[in-house]
Amino acid sequence: MRVVNDANLDERLPGGELKIMRALFAGKAAHAVAIGALAVLSTAGTLALPLVVARLLEAVQENRGIAGPAMIMVAVGLGAAVAGTLATYLLSRLAERLICRLRIQTMRKSLALRLSDARREGSGNLATRLAADVFQLKGAIDIGPIQLPMALVTLAGTLVIMGFLDWVLLLITLGGFLTALWIVALVVVGLRRKFQALQVNLGELVERFVGVMDALPIIKAYRAEDRVARDLAGRAEHLARLGVQTARMESLMVPAINLGQHIALLTVLIGGGARLLAGHLTLADFVAFLLYLLQLTAPLIMVASGASNIQAGMTARRRFNDLFALPSEDDGTAGAAGPDAASRGWHPDPTAPAVRFERVSFSYGDEPVLRDVSLTVPAVGLTAMVGPSGAGKSTVLALVERFVTPGEGRVEVFGRDAAGLTSAELRGRIAYVDQSFTLLRDTVRANLTLGHDGPVPDEALLHALRKVGLEEEVLRLPDGLDTVIGGENDLSGGQRQRLALARAILADTPLVLLDEPTSQLDSVNEVRLRQVVDDLARDRAVLVVAHRLSTVQHAGQVIVLDRGRVLAAGTHDELLSGCAAYAELVNGQLLGSAEAVLTAGEGPETESAGAHEAGRPAVARQGV
Repeated sequence: MRVVNDANLDERLPGGELKIMRALFAGKAAHAVAIGALAVLSTAGTLALPLVVARLLEAVQENRGIAGPAMIMVAVGLGAAVAGTLATYLLSRLAERLICRLRIQTMRKSLALRLSDARREGSGNLATRLAADVFQLKGAIDIGPIQLPMALVTLAGTLVIMGFLDWVLLLITLGGFLTALWIVALVVVGLRRKFQALQVNLGELVERFVGVMDALPIIKAYRAEDRVARDLAGRAEHLARLGVQTARMESLMVPAINLGQHIALLTVLIGGGARLLAGHLTLADFVAFLLYLLQLTAPLIMVASGASNIQAGMTARRRFNDLFALPSEDDGTAGAAGPDAASRGWHPDPTAPAVRFERVSFSYGDEPVLRDVSLTVPAVGLTAMVGPSGAGKSTVLALVERFVTPGEGRVEVFGRDAAGLTSAELRGRIAYVDQSFTLLRDTVRANLTLGHDGPVPDEALLHALRKVGLEEEVLRLPDGLDTVIGGENDLSGGQRQRLALARAILADTPLVLLDEPTSQLDSVNEVRLRQVVDDLARDRAVLVVAHRLSTVQHAGQVIVLDRGRVLAAGTHDELLSGCAAYAELVNGQLLGSAEAVLTAGEGPETESAGAHEAGRPAVARQGV
């Protein structure tokens, strides 16, 4: 695939709000002049052609030579066609460039959104802007700047010329078209609402389908294909009904215009014939008037159909502007960060803790998740967070990464308020492994080098993979490091988890956040992971949401969360004797694992757990 490297395509659209004409011709004044001149020539030729035909008819009537008028007629008709074609082509080139810039800005804006806004918009709805919405906008551009003005000028010019030829017949013509124009006006008003409903429902359908395909293994496991397909079919049928209603309204326009033309043609033939016999009109002018009457239909249809395309384009434009109006993550942070916090100018304070929460509270909507949380993560060493499901552990990591912002309190990272740092300043110092060990549908190399500005040597990539026990498995893939993950070359859950950890190792940041890093690892790889985490913690801060006792016992500090509050913090041994909730969590795990008793090392919990596990086979470790 060839990547287009055009600086003009990479420029942002002018202004914060999408204004189609301004964006279309920005920096392209010469193109605009050329397109306008060609459009004028094409319109002038179209308006002049019936008069040239009339002159040819006069030459035939007067038995004069017709070679000259015939050549003029051919030249005028051909010139109008060529000029119109060139104008349309030049406009289409500009439109494609605008659509490309619009897609680029849409993707950049989507990536820069706050997570809460991105999730509310939905991936399907955002993707619809890149497909259906841009095509609606392209349709409006194809009609709006050239075709519609040419049609309007042609329409107005035709009426003016018809008035000069015979104003009485012009009044008769307008009377015939009045009914058609009234119907078209009603349709245009109704189409605006229909197009808006169509785009919204299409985005919802795409969003639903994307979610379904992401969950396809579970849907198949529970034999829910038919049920889900029925739900999707219902949404598609609703969308189809909206489409039929829109098509029904659009279908009224052309027949209404044709009906008006037939009425006008009949009345003009009768009235024009009478005026011709009375000597008020020459035959050549009467023929020219009829040609203009027949020519009147095309611009009317263009105006009517163009109006529906413009309505669809304006709906798409409004959806783009709604997206562009959403705040980005870094909006307002530059001033708060101060001049010393330029993109790469801020250096973490080595004397400050890696993370500090000061009376932090956070809620998802009306549901409180963290309440008055204060905690400290040292700049060096391993800190583990434990607690029951829903205690708020992952939310703490999300607040450190500033995926969400606290409702109350302050989050500091290496001595700086996280709210006053740009996302690049903050996340450039943090490596993060989420509990879903998310990977891109891209090559192994691309996944490992996320966040790196330049290429990373293969030796460094393989070294990181070797540390997590994944080197040989990656090298066995069809294209090694350049194998695309997904489809027939997808990885297991444990492999994906280790690849995500290798990515964090390569990031080489002073703070590492790990959310349930051992959830899908066997005992061998768990030991390897523990060694990697211990190595990382020797010279940097590692904050891990722990669900295995082995991880907790190796931590320099353990923070116990329950129902959004910090119950206690200390070493493993200190908490066993001083925190009943922690002891209950540990005992709950050890009751499920005699092997953990034998490998966990000495501690007050060993004897108690061994008594409970006497005579029972070792089983897999369970979560803290």
